[in-house]
Amino acid sequence: MTLTRDDCAALDAADPLAPLRAQFALPEGVIYLDGNSLGVLPAATPARVASAIQQEWGDGLIRSWNSAGWIDLPQRVGDKIARLVGAAPGELVVADSTSVNLYKVLSAALAIARADAPARRVVLSDAENFPTDLYIAQSLCAQHGLTLELTTADALEARLARGQDVAVLLWTQVNYRSGLMLDMARTTALAHAAGALALWDLAHSAGAVPVDLNGAQADFAIGCGYKYLNGGPGAPAFVWAHGRHAERFWQPLSGWMGHAAPFRFETGYQPAPGIARYLCGTPSVLAMTALEVGVDTLLAAEPLGGMAALRAKSLQLSRLFIAQVRERCAAHALPLASPEDDAERGSQVSLACNEGGYAVMAALIARGVIGDFRAGQGTAEAPDLLRFGFTPLYTRFVDVFDAVTALATVLDSGEWREARFNQRAAVT
Repeated sequence: MTLTRDDCAALDAADPLAPLRAQFALPEGVIYLDGNSLGVLPAATPARVASAIQQEWGDGLIRSWNSAGWIDLPQRVGDKIARLVGAAPGELVVADSTSVNLYKVLSAALAIARADAPARRVVLSDAENFPTDLYIAQSLCAQHGLTLELTTADALEARLARGQDVAVLLWTQVNYRSGLMLDMARTTALAHAAGALALWDLAHSAGAVPVDLNGAQADFAIGCGYKYLNGGPGAPAFVWAHGRHAERFWQPLSGWMGHAAPFRFETGYQPAPGIARYLCGTPSVLAMTALEVGVDTLLAAEPLGGMAALRAKSLQLSRLFIAQVRERCAAHALPLASPEDDAERGSQVSLACNEGGYAVMAALIARGVIGDFRAGQGTAEAPDLLRFGFTPLYTRFVDVFDAVTALATVLDSGEWREARFNQRAAVT
């Protein structure tokens, strides 16, 4: 059945999650479908950060490490994120960036593998993994004389079936390009059956889809704070280690905040118990303050069904988008590059667009519909992509309808061919 804009407005009127949109400062005239790259500013963030600057820093000065609880921010915000990813209190901390945290946990995982099965010399990862993951893995493999081997999601099970040489499986649960989502529990079980550890990147999972790290028996995980967690550009990341590993090795960046007693100022390093040893340097108080507000926008959904309810709406939004594009942009070559199956799709939809993909997205953004472009190789196997994220905290059904209207106009009119849309900016 063909849906009209009025039909979409009726879906919004009946949406129990609709009040959550009021938590955000959304600019007028903009449809934002890029929360998978950078979340929207929570309305409460400016005042909260201003308070941290003016009262806590300005008036409290250094006393605020104690009086305002600055010293507890990594654990406090970490415990809040833990509620979104199936971790227990005290198992997850906020620190540093995803790249730095990956270096820490992959180092620890390799140390465990070296102790338990030194003959295993392969780190196995996704050929389509986000580049920073691969770069960090390349660096560590070079340091330890190991091999980084890249495979595909389709070939992963077969590779793990002959995985006697695999030390660590390093995988991003939701593929940043296509949105393909792996079954974490099943894939972790396959890795463990092969004798490998499973390290998960949750950059496109945390706050977007239900995650159960403990239920899946994962070994390590990292994730970022500035996408679905709405922590702001460059927000701190998080790191998790399963309890069976947390105290087995200390991570290689043994900074003072990961010490068992930082304010004893000892010259020798003694790791803190549990996940606290994965801290490194002094936390960024202002950045963590902003991140806490962002995480709270997700926790506000708990009385309304939490991550399960957010996931259900996300799938409604993405199904509507796919159907609308197929119906209203049928004259143009925009093959679906994301999985058709709901169970295999994260909270985004990618469309292949090998002719003028960058310019199409630039023209769409000029019309107030913000998605993003991800370059491929311009082939059917590795296409250029138009990528659209669906964040159910603030995305409405009418936003989806209006976004497809704008996309159809850009394509039908050919306005994307204008020179102004074909000048590439530094960030795409």
